[in-house]
Amino acid sequence: MDYATHYDVGDRKRDGGINEDSVAVSVFEQGHREGFLGYDWDDADDADDAAEETEGDAESSGSEEDPDERATADDSDPTNRSAAVFALADGAGGHDAGDAASYIATTAVCERLAGTAVSAARSDPGGFGVAVDDPLPRPPRDADLESAVAEAVVAAHREVLAYAESAGEQAHATVVAGVCAGGRLHYGWVGDSRAYVVNAAREEIIPLTTDHAVVQRLREAGEIDDVEALVHPRGNEITRAVGGSGRADPETATVEVETATVPLYREDVLLVTSDGLLDAQTEAAKLYEWYVDAGRDEEMADVVRDRAVTDEEIRDHVLSAPSLDDAAAGLVELANDRGGKDNLSALLLHDGTLPETPDDPPARAAGAEAAVEDRETLVGGD
Repeated sequence: MDYATHYDVGDRKRDGGINEDSVAVSVFEQGHREGFLGYDWDDADDADDAAEETEGDAESSGSEEDPDERATADDSDPTNRSAAVFALADGAGGHDAGDAASYIATTAVCERLAGTAVSAARSDPGGFGVAVDDPLPRPPRDADLESAVAEAVVAAHREVLAYAESAGEQAHATVVAGVCAGGRLHYGWVGDSRAYVVNAAREEIIPLTTDHAVVQRLREAGEIDDVEALVHPRGNEITRAVGGSGRADPETATVEVETATVPLYREDVLLVTSDGLLDAQTEAAKLYEWYVDAGRDEEMADVVRDRAVTDEEIRDHVLSAPSLDDAAAGLVELANDRGGKDNLSALLLHDGTLPETPDDPPARAAGAEAAVEDRETLVGGD
């Protein structure tokens, strides 16, 4: 599994501002018998040139290789497998310690989930043709892993509250966190940071989260349309976050974590980002006023879409980038070109050993009903 991250304080905050985003990722890579054979480049010389050109473009990277140029060493089953945990948090601006809240949240979540990911991978020796029962753990169910993610976020929430209480400050952050294991993503979120899947085979971007935010509520109520949502004056108001003022009891406090599970495929790139990527336009209020005053006509809608950052534009940047590093850096540059209103971060992950995208993949967008084959059987009672 390969990953890349990139961070920026944002153009508007560059003089004296601080980046309140935080990203954490941990990858477990396992090979067996033949070991991990690696990836073949189509052209070794081109590979060397590409590595030189992209070196240093991202703040950190799990690999210098280009995911679009890779193939497993042969056509047999892969001789390695990966599991990963990640967390991205955006400290709420306007509060005393948003940067502390995001740091605590990402590190606390990954600390608790790293063992969960390794255990999930370890519990499936059949992937290597090995027959082992005891003492290995049973493979976890989707619900088990979703619960683990939610519990990790709640634990982080309590740690942030404890910090806020001891420091006498307010500390809030949004969080997106997840576990990638066995070709499935188990994830949860609080706030308006987002997760997407960008699929190269179908050339599509799939939103995996819905914002816990005022604008999302207005959108769902039909009070604003999709164009207004891009530049709404209340675009920075969230309705849910981890942490707080410290008035809640850090021992028992909880926060509602929305969770889901989706399959991942070889052509997928998982993108996790703070709202600074989407809410980059510094002239948003003016664009909103122009659009409403124009009677929400399509010509003005095109102007708004052209100046804001849209999901379709994010998709095109990821699909056209020669590497994950370039994609991460390019998204940050895109947001800054549109105004860089806030700090922003991007995390991209790709696993080239997963099965190819099926011709008719299940619906994966946030709120989509699980496919029949993905539903777990539960025993109910009267």
